Amino acid sequence: MPQDHFCPWREEAEELKERLTSLEAKMATLERHVFGRRAEKLPPVATELRKDADSTAARAEAAKKKRQERATRKAEEAPAREIRHAVPTDERHCPACGSEDLKPLGQGRTSAVYEYVPARFEKQVHVQEVLSCVCGRGIVTAPPPARVVDRGEYGPGFLAHVVTSKCADAMPLHRLAQRVERSGVPMSRSTLTDLFHQSASVLLPLSSHLLQVIAAAEVVWADETPLRVLDVKKTRLGYLWTFLTQNEAGQWLIGYRFSMGRASKTPKEVLGGTRGALVVDAYTGYNAVTLPEGRIRVGCWAHVRRRFFDALSTAPESREAMDLILELYRVEAQARGADVVRTAAHRELRQLSSTPVLKRLRAWLDAQAPRHPPKSPLGQAISYTLKQWDALSRFVSDERLPLDNNRSESALRKAALGRKNFLFVGHEAAGENLAGLYALVATCEANGVNPEEYLADVLLRVQTHPNARIGELLPHEWKRLRAADSS
Repeated sequence: MPQDHFCPWREEAEELKERLTSLEAKMATLERHVFGRRAEKLPPVATELRKDADSTAARAEAAKKKRQERATRKAEEAPAREIRHAVPTDERHCPACGSEDLKPLGQGRTSAVYEYVPARFEKQVHVQEVLSCVCGRGIVTAPPPARVVDRGEYGPGFLAHVVTSKCADAMPLHRLAQRVERSGVPMSRSTLTDLFHQSASVLLPLSSHLLQVIAAAEVVWADETPLRVLDVKKTRLGYLWTFLTQNEAGQWLIGYRFSMGRASKTPKEVLGGTRGALVVDAYTGYNAVTLPEGRIRVGCWAHVRRRFFDALSTAPESREAMDLILELYRVEAQARGADVVRTAAHRELRQLSSTPVLKRLRAWLDAQAPRHPPKSPLGQAISYTLKQWDALSRFVSDERLPLDNNRSESALRKAALGRKNFLFVGHEAAGENLAGLYALVATCEANGVNPEEYLADVLLRVQTHPNARIGELLPHEWKRLRAADSS
């Protein structure tokens, strides 16, 4: 038989082999996800870097020291109340000579005990003084207390607690209603739901302005996650999008937007017409704001690394790609250690150390691509990386650009936890309100601001604050101004 004779069975065998390899990889991934040990999951980059730098004992000691330092700092910041214990009357005499002429010795012995003081709600009865003139015609009344909602029965602190419980602690409102009732206040889930949405409406100017500030930034991170929406006898699929940035002071600003679809409409509404860089994964929904004259797209090496990890079970040579990607993260660790992140020295370090790694990785990808079927796990990982190569390489020339999009994924973890607890939102408007409040609470937490204290203050102030200076009420600016006022 001639060598170039067409063999249908050979082509069919190659196709079956490719399908078998793909199925084996999917089965290995599923088994690892369902039955695998934690160690079999993709280890964080920080853990991989520490393996190279320290021994197991040294890592354990460093972790212990870090926990102790954190505990000490928290103990110093914890509110304290001094309780004095006097010597009982029948013991106020010298055990040696019996004299009752005793004097204080130093400041006494001090010990600390942590105790739980149950939180409480109170009903505040406001009585406005009313004065009348002896002439019988003039009456003067004291001003009423400030209210978030006209004639509302719940104060700003109560509303702040409701919002923080749901957005920061992922507590369903029906559970919060039970807790409020245990404290002696009659409450229903529907009432808390109304208060939650009222708060979102009052704070809408703030959450909208926060998103505008983020959209105007030079570098923006973005990602999205599904969120179920209640419908007749079933649920529909909506999406919660996050857009965030880091300003020159190193403060993180985190915004959210809810939509009933995953199309490019939401990125266009938020980022349309803006310029700069957009750090995202390979999802094509962001193309509308990056092509042809929009933002410069920056790729995510964490997504690339994850794909090569998934290919390990069927293609052990994927380890080489993962090791090279780890080298890129090692350069970033060096920049953090030298405290030169986002400076010209950081860019120089990347060009000196990261560029050669990228060249080696590109050569490896080009050499491996013909050896693996396009639909195999490694073939897909290689294709994914090569298609995004320009976007993945842009970080070398700009020190402001990150190596990955992990910040966006972290910003969506709170929403993922809430999705497990309260399962779905009631309707589209509820999703929009949830997104706005998530943004303010997340930005508070990212900047070390107590969200309850912040919300209780701005719920009253936002309604009378000049719109031209609305930025002063954003969490990071609110913290700075409060610190300036107290100093």
